[in-house]
Amino acid sequence: MAAAWAAGACALDAGAALADSPAIPGRPARPELVSPASVGRRSMATAEGRAMLIHALAHIEFNAVNLALDALWRFPGMPEQYYADWLRVANEEATHYRLLAAHLATLGHAYGDFPGHDSLWEMVHKTRGDITARMALVPRTLEARGLDAVPPMRAKLAQAGDLAAAEILDIILRDEVGHVEIGNRWYRWLCEGQGLEPYGTYDELVEKYRAPVLKGPFNLEARRRAGFTEEEMARFAALSGARTKE
Repeated sequence: MAAAWAAGACALDAGAALADSPAIPGRPARPELVSPASVGRRSMATAEGRAMLIHALAHIEFNAVNLALDALWRFPGMPEQYYADWLRVANEEATHYRLLAAHLATLGHAYGDFPGHDSLWEMVHKTRGDITARMALVPRTLEARGLDAVPPMRAKLAQAGDLAAAEILDIILRDEVGHVEIGNRWYRWLCEGQGLEPYGTYDELVEKYRAPVLKGPFNLEARRRAGFTEEEMARFAALSGARTKE
């Protein structure tokens, strides 16, 4: 689809309202989905632990493809650039999944060999009727946590000697900055169009949808590049009571 769009071979009808579906998108029979607390611990000291981490990242990226496509089809009436942005995100998330799945194979495993959880999709489902909440709470909240989490994971993988995995995480971090920026940009656009103050509205949406409380330390450099303002980062730090890092 992304290639067809880039080639001008498919048309867009932004006003088309598709039938809502509460169903979970198509997915393979495995991995088994369990609660986040039931997912095993991942020790970088063992090959199995590193494989579990790569599998967990592949699971996130697999779900991120569906997340981006859901944002694309579910909400009609947006500017054409909105749909182009989310198609780009889906394409890049698919690339991340393929890179991680290929690396997982070099470790003697395949996607589905370890359990996963469904926390990311739960928020997608909860915000299916509110595009402003979706932009606020998925890309600029849940996905933005990846900006904070990737650098320490990369360092541990590199220290363990898995330089190929570290290089994949460099690609993921680079692209995820752009994905979070897309969420930030469209969240502000939606707030402006509705006459909403973005900071206070964000707090209300966090409470309404019971979004996870943010915890530091934050990767402030990546968050700045992703479009967060200094005021927002100060607010996030105050809300979480966390120590931020430069």
